[in-house]
Amino acid sequence: MRGWWQEIVGLVLPVACAGCGRPRTELCEECAAGVAAGPRRVRPAPEPAGLPVVHAAAPYENAVRAMLLAHKERGALGLAGVLGGALAAAVRAGAGYPGERGPLLLVPVPSTRRATAGRGHDPVRRIATAAAAELRRGGTSARVLAVLGQRRAVADQAGLGARERQANLAGALVVADGGRRLLGGGRVVLVDDLLTTGASLAEAARAVREVAEVAEVAEVCAGPAAARASSDTSAGTGGADDAGEGAPDGLRAAVVAASPSAFEINRN
Repeated sequence: MRGWWQEIVGLVLPVACAGCGRPRTELCEECAAGVAAGPRRVRPAPEPAGLPVVHAAAPYENAVRAMLLAHKERGALGLAGVLGGALAAAVRAGAGYPGERGPLLLVPVPSTRRATAGRGHDPVRRIATAAAAELRRGGTSARVLAVLGQRRAVADQAGLGARERQANLAGALVVADGGRRLLGGGRVVLVDDLLTTGASLAEAARAVREVAEVAEVAEVCAGPAAARASSDTSAGTGGADDAGEGAPDGLRAAVVAASPSAFEINRN
């Protein structure tokens, strides 16, 4: 009956796959599978100071890119489930700690109030909520803590280079009153939908580090600027990915997608 109903709806209100455009389905099986290609560590180049260890679930291209844009900019809210599942896989890949160290606390990187109002929803928080639910279904205690906020106004990041983005965001985020106590209740995981230069995550990590002694970080999507992953960590270091190279306090990041070049470097 469900299949018949979808066929009828497709005739009356035509829909297409958000990833590839295939008719009469909101998301085809191939695109749903592609968004979880396999989490790997990624790094932007240049890498901003203080950037946590970041993991990405899939390359940011083709269907994955289309799905993220559809969810974020065109209100395709039904995609939050599959995107959240990809984020959950990236969180698992990057966490690397035993469960007895407390639940995972997914802390979304906040959008500006103007962006949230214009879109009519907060895409990162929605995906984080779906990811937390997926983690719980898999037996991992997890919840969302939206404790980060904007301390000052920032310019639109579009068109800004890496250094300009860092300057634009420097000191812009703050943990809300009471956040210190909440963040102390588990392992913090910062989440975002897209990593490009890494400036947003680095700033979020700075804000969290001010109030938390130990944190782990995760993100939804690493973009084309995430072009450099450590190729020498797998040759002789015994797995710097798991050791948290570059993040002595254990900060971590996990994302839905990363640039193809970042994934290719990780295989070397």
